Amino acid sequence: MQYVDVAGRALLITVFALALVSKVSSRAAWSAFVRSTRSMRVVGDGLAPAAAVATAAAEAGVIVLAAVPVRWAGSAAFVLATGLLGCLTVAVVLVVRRGAQVPCRCFGATETPMGTPHVVRNLLLVATALLGLAGSLVGGSFDPALTVVIALFGAVLGLLMARWDDLVSLFAG
Repeated sequence: MQYVDVAGRALLITVFALALVSKVSSRAAWSAFVRSTRSMRVVGDGLAPAAAVATAAAEAGVIVLAAVPVRWAGSAAFVLATGLLGCLTVAVVLVVRRGAQVPCRCFGATETPMGTPHVVRNLLLVATALLGLAGSLVGGSFDPALTVVIALFGAVLGLLMARWDDLVSLFAG
């Protein structure tokens, strides 16, 4: 199970680093994310900037905790990621149920409106975080070479999750 912890951490670091960088890389990117948060209408208009800051801070927290090579930090990263992803999933479900055409700004500039594929992606990430949490609670020894391979596998899965919209459109037709 310790390799599940390693793969999960690598996946979370990749996903949340790409998400965070896409939001804070420029003033325009941040403004677009705040506008998207406001247009979701999940929190009051005045709370949208605070919700955007809280999202970015939680993403940064997951990255930092997942990168610390101590069992408790990995467990904390998985718990924080599960909570954040749970909140984001509920928000996306609310937007989809209203039929609002709000672009998903999870990974930067896109005009793809939030939909069922985003809920599925988030649920897969929640499941990954929960599986990683289970893996982080089990001790064991590591083979250094296998650990590197497993970490790379997790990072590649994270890249695929970040390109979820492209994968969905590729397989949808």
